Amino acid sequence: SFIGEESVAAGEGSVLTDNPTWIIDPIDGTTNFVHRFPFVAVSIGFVVNKKIEFGIVYSCIEDKMYTARKGKGAFCNGQKLQVSGQEDITKSLLVTELGSNRDPEAIKIILSNMERLLSIPIHG
Repeated sequence: SFIGEESVAAGEGSVLTDNPTWIIDPIDGTTNFVHRFPFVAVSIGFVVNKKIEFGIVYSCIEDKMYTARKGKGAFCNGQKLQVSGQEDITKSLLVTELGSNRDPEAIKIILSNMERLLSIPIHG
């Protein structure tokens, strides 16, 4: 099976089943792309029994290929990635994206989530 982000965004229905399924977003960062903001990627995932098996993200502008496979780790251009050893949340950074949905109910949820996130004692 195939699920494409652009077709789902256009209103086509999609159901994730247990069948092997490719999930593809050919322009991940469509708004960035439209505004020529240089953070755009091609994102591909493969799911079996509703569980991710592997994923690939190609950051076009940076020419970086991120890959990950269940139980095998994550890599950038073949170099193994790992999380930092930082355990002190006050030294962490929070990065978020608000999305494009401007429906009043969605905005309420987004702002409520942001309020909770901003109450965490993070560095920035």
